[in-house]
Amino acid sequence: MKPARPEPLPAKPATPGGAVIVRLTPERRLERAMTLTGARPADRCAKCGSRFVRREPAFIHCFYCGATARLPHGSLEAQEIFERRSGLRVAS
Repeated sequence: MKPARPEPLPAKPATPGGAVIVRLTPERRLERAMTLTGARPADRCAKCGSRFVRREPAFIHCFYCGATARLPHGSLEAQEIFERRSGLRVAS
C-alpha cells in the first residue's frame, strides 16, 4: 500500500513587484550573517574588514577600528566573567 501523499503547500502570496516574502528563522539569519561576513564571523571585522580582531565569549573586538560585533550564540554571563578576569571591569 502506498503512503498518502502530503497536501501541497498553499502558494505564497506575491507582493507588488513580484517579490516573495521569506520568513527569517534563526537558521536563515545565521546563514545570511555568515555569507555577509565570510565563512567564519571571527575571521574579519564586519565594519572595516580588518583581520586584527580578538574573539571574546560574546563579542568580536576589532583592534583597528574599535568596533565590537555581537556573536549570535555568545553568553553574556561568560562575557562578564571574561571582562572581570581580564581587568576590563571592576568587580562590585
